[in-house]
Amino acid sequence: MRLAGHPESCPYEQGLGRNPANYAPLTPISFLERAADVFPTRTAWIHGDMRASYAAFRARAHRLAAALAGRGVAPGDTVAVMLSNTPPMLEAHFGVPMAGAVLNSINIRLEPATIAYILEHGQAKVLLTDTEFAPTIKDVLGEVRRPPLVVDVVDRQLRGAGERLGELTYE
Repeated sequence: MRLAGHPESCPYEQGLGRNPANYAPLTPISFLERAADVFPTRTAWIHGDMRASYAAFRARAHRLAAALAGRGVAPGDTVAVMLSNTPPMLEAHFGVPMAGAVLNSINIRLEPATIAYILEHGQAKVLLTDTEFAPTIKDVLGEVRRPPLVVDVVDRQLRGAGERLGELTYE
């Protein structure tokens, strides 16, 4: 294949294979690392009156990964999340894999019996859940044989946040 505007002797035309000198796969984690290195002060997310730069977003994802590891989450373990579209949900999509764990994002519209089945079947060690969903999660915790560590996420943008069920808060 000839690239437009490139001579026949162009290095891209030589059939050179991918190697560490000319190729690095872009994964979600490497994307965040690169964005934080290249655009550290640019806004990564906005949630109500809160904002975070890419550098701050990366730091929070790293802190989540370290906190999970500190609570005994090992590579291959499952971390379940039942969160709205909030910064902690975004951070979980990066922080959980940074810890080597598997992210199991649970649909917020499911009924307690299905959520309990998902937690049991996935062997979730940790559940990050928005206090908005406390009534549902309270029923779920009554149904599971081995309840995961519950971490309450209190969304400051939500008026009348629900009951805290866990021993920890996300922040």
